Amino acid sequence: MRATRDDLVVTPRGVRFRGRVLPCTRGRNGSTDDKREGDGCTPKGAHRIAGVLYRPDRMQRPLRGAEAIGPRDLWSDDPGDAAYNSRVRAPYARSHERLRRADPLYDLVLVTDWNLEPPVPGKGSAIFVHRWRRPGAPTAGCIALRPKDLRWIAGRLTPRSRLVVP
Repeated sequence: MRATRDDLVVTPRGVRFRGRVLPCTRGRNGSTDDKREGDGCTPKGAHRIAGVLYRPDRMQRPLRGAEAIGPRDLWSDDPGDAAYNSRVRAPYARSHERLRRADPLYDLVLVTDWNLEPPVPGKGSAIFVHRWRRPGAPTAGCIALRPKDLRWIAGRLTPRSRLVVP
């Protein structure tokens, strides 16, 4: 997999994008070639940026095409759900993650195409690029960055941009 200038490449020092290296965190259990739901790992590979979500009550639209996160927006993480690894709306009886969180972690989210079309039950869901909780704090499998770096990246994404995890 050959990375380009448009790609977000995860390195030991951070995410390399457009000639900059920006500090980041990843899954608490590192990266893996065999991603499983709930394993705390970031999946290896080149993952297309499939969409951008944002909180319109907390920020302006970061780029054309970004979709607003509403109060009822959720993400299904139930491997037995027909809507597994996709955006769903509350009320929702199956296991899910809230996209409109009380904390700012999902104020701006880059959605990767990991296990999207078609999703394989149990291969992992909601692999996002989002704001970090604090420097060095690992994620459940996502890539997390400083808020200002995430906004900078979002404003420079192209249709060819991918998250590359070696």
